[in-house]
Amino acid sequence: MKKENSSSVGVDKRVVFLGFARMADAMGNSFLIVVLPLYIASDNISGNFFGLKESLITGLLLGVFGLITSFTQPFTGRLSDKAGKRKLFVLLGLIIFTFANFAYSFASSYWLLLLVRTAQGIAAAFTITSSLALVSEVSTKKTRGNNMGVYNSFRLVGFGLGPLGSGFLVENGPYHLPVIGEINGFVASFGIAAAAAFLSAILVFFFVSDPDDIEPSDRKMDIKILSKAKDTVLDPIFALALATLVMSFGFSLLAPIETKTNERLSQGPFMFSLEFSALIAALAVTQPIVGKLSDKYGRRIFIIIGLICLMPIVLVEGLTTEPWQMITARGLQGISAAMVFAPSLALAGDLAEKGQAGSQLSVVTMAFGLGISLGSFVSGYAVRFGYIFPFLIGSILAGIGLLIVKSQVPKNVEE
Repeated sequence: MKKENSSSVGVDKRVVFLGFARMADAMGNSFLIVVLPLYIASDNISGNFFGLKESLITGLLLGVFGLITSFTQPFTGRLSDKAGKRKLFVLLGLIIFTFANFAYSFASSYWLLLLVRTAQGIAAAFTITSSLALVSEVSTKKTRGNNMGVYNSFRLVGFGLGPLGSGFLVENGPYHLPVIGEINGFVASFGIAAAAAFLSAILVFFFVSDPDDIEPSDRKMDIKILSKAKDTVLDPIFALALATLVMSFGFSLLAPIETKTNERLSQGPFMFSLEFSALIAALAVTQPIVGKLSDKYGRRIFIIIGLICLMPIVLVEGLTTEPWQMITARGLQGISAAMVFAPSLALAGDLAEKGQAGSQLSVVTMAFGLGISLGSFVSGYAVRFGYIFPFLIGSILAGIGLLIVKSQVPKNVEE
């Protein structure tokens, strides 16, 4: 019998503290979403990067994080499985984050920024795979959805708060500190991002422990694409990863076309930020609720309902003409996405084999990152054919995800 250390709300206490830790970590990392483009455009960075334009360099530096994180997750997950350690690898990732976040203060060229950004991507791969494996392994089938939902909500709250704080710091610098002296808004942001990662490491060190029954695994990494069952083609975890990819694809459709959206809806940057944040807020609030309901009523039904809802909602975003319409649609998209994401992670945890949780769950988290990157690229390109085209593609992909889940994911999964 798996031993659980539950809080009064039915969530394992280790998950709560791990969620708090990842909230601080995510807040620090999301500082960089606002700060990095401004830092690259400032006088602090010099040199040449293959003669590329500044806007393209900015896109590459922002995008390389997601690519490095996504493609290294199966390997960091496998290392965690092989060692039989989760907490150790979460701490390793957070310590790398601490040094990398602060290292931006000393990066004076594009090459150094690329090196630091790569280090961040590797750090994220360690923390993401080990954290999710730990959440899955301290849970039972009856609590896994609730634990996954709570963990992800904490992380999203931190991610949403970060950009607000970093914009304020950069705009109101420089600052005069005792002993240290004067620092500009960039250094202040990088310092706080590093401090947030270090605080996360302290929380994990003192309040998070490995699952009681975890052991080192000498099995080879077993990430399946095709199913061994006669009535399905795809492995169910891989099918869940594809559903997660099409769900996260819709997350990033709006950001690359901010100027066109503002022109179309006759609005300014502040209203756009509300539209962008509406999805994150709805996702953060809804995930624990959906996760807990999926523990009681099953995972697959919520994933299917979420994908069905995403089809018209994403399409409607391409038809909006008023800011309130976009805010409403993005909020509904967040609720629908929560119905896909939390149950998918929980179901992947139900299906993961003992000693393979780190590597097999990494397939789903990798798909999430790839979906966001792919959505940004497709949206920036497809909008030339008309404002609705990126959203039409997102809607069609949600429909494909629905067909995959209905045909390739089993209705019942035994513990």
